[in-house]
This record gives sequence, C-alpha cells and structure tokens, in this order.
Amino acid sequence: MDPLVASLKVAASGLGAQSERLRVVSENLANAQSTGNFPGADPYQRKTITFTSELDRASGAHTVDVSAISPDRTAFPSEFQPGHEAADEFGYVKMPNVNVLVEMADMREANRSYEANLQVIKQARELISMTIDLMRGQ
Repeated sequence: MDPLVASLKVAASGLGAQSERLRVVSENLANAQSTGNFPGADPYQRKTITFTSELDRASGAHTVDVSAISPDRTAFPSEFQPGHEAADEFGYVKMPNVNVLVEMADMREANRSYEANLQVIKQARELISMTIDLMRGQ
C-alpha cells in the first residue's frame, strides 16, 4: 500500500483515539465535584483510558485503538462538610478521585496529540494532491 495512504490511516486512528481521550477527560472534569446522594454513598469515580497498537493488515501500518475505559481505583478523598446530604455521621463526605490539575494536563496533551495527527493528515493530503498534479503533467 502507498505510504501516504498508510500515514493517513495511522493519523486518522490517532485522531479517533485522542478524541475519545478528550471525551473521557471532559467527563472527569464535569464530575469533579459530583458526590453521592446519601450518607456513605460513593461519589463519581474517575475514568482512565488505555490504548493499544493494532496492525492494519491492508496497509501494514500500526494504528492506535482504545482498548479500555476503566475506573480509577485510587481512594476517594474526604472533606468535612457536616451539612451535606452525603455526609457520614462524623460530617465527612467522600469526594471524587478526580484531580483537576491532572485532568487539565491530560487534556492539554491529548489536544496537542490531536493537532499533531491533524497536521499529518493535512501534509499527506497535500503530498497526494501534488503527486496527482505531477502525474497530470502540470
């Protein structure tokens, strides 16, 4: 298969993977303060995303795919909020295990990876277009 077409497939798979990563990070950020509804209830549990390398047999290129979206098993931090509906008998509320700074760093990295894959697609399309123009004799 043509190397330019293979690079398009690799970059397209990267776009899809980073798009899914951004969705997971957005969900985590949106629920960074989502607690339980009753005393002792677990709050929102942070999600993590795992990628895997796949071999595209048609092009021979290694593409990326989402292998799993799984819950983060780290402990829930507690905050003293005695008036909260999810507070235990001591006034502590389990908070989500979402660290906003970590999520923002993940979002920034995913965004940059997305942009890099998009740039690869633009360059490959331009090279394909130039090749077609050369074949036409222009």
